[in-house]
Amino acid sequence: MSTPVTTPAPPPTRLIRNVLVKAALLFVAVNLLFAAVNPLPALGRLTLYNSVLPGRLRLPYGESPERSYNLSLYNLNALFGSHAVARPKAADEYRVLLVGDSSVWGYLLPAPQTLAAQLNAAGLVTADGRRLVAYNLGYPILSLTKDLLLLSRLAPYQPDLIVWLVTLESFPADKQLFPPLVQNNAAEVRALIARYQLNLDPHDPRLVDPSWWDRTLIGQRRALADLLRLQLYGFLWAGTGIDQDIPAQYTPRQEDFEPDASFHDLQPPHLTAEDVAFDVLAAGVEAAGPTPILLINEPMFVSAGQNSDIRYNFFYPRWAYDDYRVVLAHTAAARGWPYVDLWDAAANTEFTDSPIHLTPLGESQLAARVGPAILSLAEGAP
Repeated sequence: MSTPVTTPAPPPTRLIRNVLVKAALLFVAVNLLFAAVNPLPALGRLTLYNSVLPGRLRLPYGESPERSYNLSLYNLNALFGSHAVARPKAADEYRVLLVGDSSVWGYLLPAPQTLAAQLNAAGLVTADGRRLVAYNLGYPILSLTKDLLLLSRLAPYQPDLIVWLVTLESFPADKQLFPPLVQNNAAEVRALIARYQLNLDPHDPRLVDPSWWDRTLIGQRRALADLLRLQLYGFLWAGTGIDQDIPAQYTPRQEDFEPDASFHDLQPPHLTAEDVAFDVLAAGVEAAGPTPILLINEPMFVSAGQNSDIRYNFFYPRWAYDDYRVVLAHTAAARGWPYVDLWDAAANTEFTDSPIHLTPLGESQLAARVGPAILSLAEGAP
């Protein structure tokens, strides 16, 4: 009877080495695959909002997530997927999407006190019996190109009307590619520049082009973590209603100014449509397709302090803002854009830390003007 032959076990060091080599190869393969496939946009569509969690009342934005239960991220699918606008449209709903800057988003305001919330609280009904339901799609940082980026994604949400609130500080050339949301969505921004032949540089160094390493699983770990944190913070937001860290005190808007009449790199006496980004404004109207857009020149603070004869406020010298209002009204009329100038719709006492951020009462004053303008447009009035 022969003795069975046994294969000696590999030395422990060889086994450990083989495991480490296979793990390293697998790690490299996963990172190569992640970089090649770029699954982040698709992952941004995976959300607990509007199912397990209610949809948020404004787009995610925040720098103190542990206090605001909110955070800033650049995945546009995740931003929209977390918002209440992604829920199915009701049959009796006249859906109005509000687009604009931090004043629309509601800086220093709880979500129930923003313009969209106050329009909803008014219980407005169109002539054909549909409920006016407004959605807050404002996003902080002044830039028409940032607004265009968001506007270009609104069609799937079936808007009946888009209300685009603008102010001159969103128009200068140096503001267009300034927002991080724009810089970190370079491919979409370049596509918009090409599609609408915008007077913007598609090779601007501020536009972020991720390296191969940046596209790997390791390079995208922060973006992946942000997607997960957005879902987790949703439970805290849903339980508390808190989505912004509002300080107990803030520095009030400036009232006294230096005798400076400049506006960005522009000097008096006149401002023209060619001086600022009216081409981006036109692109935004075009991007809405068949959905009508109501343009609104939003309220601003008018100072009575030192050198207020030169400047209305920290943002605007009088000559630039006066010309802007004339040019915007003329352009809207010439192109047939519905437009309302509400620059003085809020009392001067109702501005907080900037020339455009409003108190709850200021938002109420604005809503009292915006609501009828929406209903007039919904009913087909000129």
